[in-house]
Parts: sequence; C-alpha cells; structure tokens
Amino acid sequence: MKDLFGQALLDYQNEKYTEDIITSTSISDEDALPIPYLFRDFKDMPKLEKRALKLTKGSVLDVGCGSGSHSLHLQKKGFTVKAIDISKGAIEVAKKRGVLHAEEKELLAETETFDTVLLLMNGTGIFQELTQLTNYLKHLKNLLNTNGQILIDSSDIKYMYEDEDGGYWMDTNATYYGELDYFLSYKGKKEDVMKWLYLDFNTLNMACESLGLKCELILEGEHFDYLARLS
Repeated sequence: MKDLFGQALLDYQNEKYTEDIITSTSISDEDALPIPYLFRDFKDMPKLEKRALKLTKGSVLDVGCGSGSHSLHLQKKGFTVKAIDISKGAIEVAKKRGVLHAEEKELLAETETFDTVLLLMNGTGIFQELTQLTNYLKHLKNLLNTNGQILIDSSDIKYMYEDEDGGYWMDTNATYYGELDYFLSYKGKKEDVMKWLYLDFNTLNMACESLGLKCELILEGEHFDYLARLS
C-alpha cells in the first residue's frame, strides 16, 4: 500500500489541503471524498455514527480510526480508547490531533480485550470478502470482555444492481454482490486496488448466529445503511 489515504490526511492536518481523494468501485464511477469530512466533529456525523458513539461503554477499541474523530469525541467524554488503523499517516494524524493511544495495526493482530469495539464508516469493509467474515467475527468475539459489544455499520448495496424494470442484473456466477474492488487516487497517484465488503444485515446475522453471537439491528439509515450491535 502506498498509503495515499494517510498522505491526504497528513496534508490536511499540515494545512496543505488543495484537493480531495477520488474513489470508485468495480460497480460505481469516480466520486470525490472530501477530506474535511474525515475531520468532522460529532455534530456533523451521520445519525448511525452518533447512535454508535452514544451506545459506547467501558474500554473502547476504535478500528479503522482514520484521523481519529470518533476516538477524540469519546476521549472528551471520559472513555479510555485505543485507536488502530493500517494507515501509518492516519495514525500520525490521530496522534497529532490528540488521540492518546493510537497504533498502526491490523485488526487481526489486536490481542487486548475491550468492552466496546467500534467499526464505523462501513465497518464490514475491513473484512474484504465474504469468505473472511467468519474469521474476522471469531477474532472480534475474542476481543470482547464479559458483556462486551461490537458496534458495526454497513449497507445493503443490492439497490445498485437494480434495473429500470425493478429486476436485478447480478451475475449468478459471481461472488457475493457486496464484494467490490475499491479504487482510490490522490493528487494524480493511484493506490493499489483494495477489496471492500458491503454486507446486508441478514447475512451478517446468520454468520453471527453460527458463532454464538447475538446480532441486533439498532438503527437503519436513509439509504440502505444500518447499525448493528453484536454481543
């Protein structure tokens, strides 16, 4: 990984912001990801994120923390938070912004236990592919203290395959429809292609049940997105 995401965050933090990140997927065209949005305060967060932060309890692991916005809000509320991200630049920015415990680390390398694990901004994306789902959920379950919880959001993107007649054009020979190739570019440079998983609630629920995890639908957003609590 070239860590263009991290470089974009560093540029903004260091007041060198001149352009946004450009993203696209295997089924969608290019779109701008405004870098200031990645530095938002609680009042500017979507309702799913606000609800997740309000439901947070005890010691917290913020997975894929980015610039640290969720961690900073929770710290101000008195929570003990550990923030992790695979982006070196993101962790550097999170620390500069005041996140007290931020570490460059993959989720599967985490070994501490917590009362709340947060995976927000399409948290299921970190799982990459449906075949990895059980592996990640098992690991997440092992990170929970007694009565702990995982707060995770995603979207059911089946609507993106709908045709004008209300039918769906999905390739029945293809993998799960929520598995996408994710492309990111910044200042003319292209990041390596990433795998990204959007997961419908029913599929998440079934996977949780098979592992002895309770899966609750906490809140549905306005565009096929949802927040779930696993315990």
